[in-house]
Amino acid sequence: MYIGRSFGYARVSTRDQKEDRQLVALAECGVPPKNIFKDKQSGKDFDRPAYIRMIKRIKPGDTLFIKSIDRLGRNYTEILEQWRIITKERHVAIVVLDMPLLDTRQKDRDLTGLLIADLVLQILSYVAQTERDFIRKRQAEGIAVAKANGVRFGRPKKQRPKEFSKVYEQWRRGEMSARAASRQLGVAHRTFIAWAEDAKSR
Repeated sequence: MYIGRSFGYARVSTRDQKEDRQLVALAECGVPPKNIFKDKQSGKDFDRPAYIRMIKRIKPGDTLFIKSIDRLGRNYTEILEQWRIITKERHVAIVVLDMPLLDTRQKDRDLTGLLIADLVLQILSYVAQTERDFIRKRQAEGIAVAKANGVRFGRPKKQRPKEFSKVYEQWRRGEMSARAASRQLGVAHRTFIAWAEDAKSR
């Protein structure tokens, strides 16, 4: 008889963030370190290396532990789809540590209990995506306000050296190639072309 194994999944959005609290919580549940999969990637979709490896390893009868529903993902539709695949198709139990209602190991639940769990999952998934959309909207509004106040984003434009005019004229008269001109000015070929196009339009 197959004895189900315990797996854990942890995720942070950026390489600067730490997943320590998630790892401690998973270890306290008895998940072996070799069965804990970690991604440092946005939760907008499930195209994540560690998550994909984990899905390939889990088998019917196993249990997957996650700290909170937003560690699984932030896309409402995809969270529900992955939940269905794991629990219904792969027959693997899921335990969300921060939400005891989301524990599919409980075999003795009545229909009302299962309905409540399903509703909780949908609400939490919706909240996770709404929060992400709100953050994105707030960032876009902040950028718009900054631009309106004259703040510039991206790399500052490279200043043209004093000898540009002379080199440009030589290039325009056909006395020098664009690559030779860029080498003489010490800039990339595309930079010289951009400067030349700008000079021609004036």
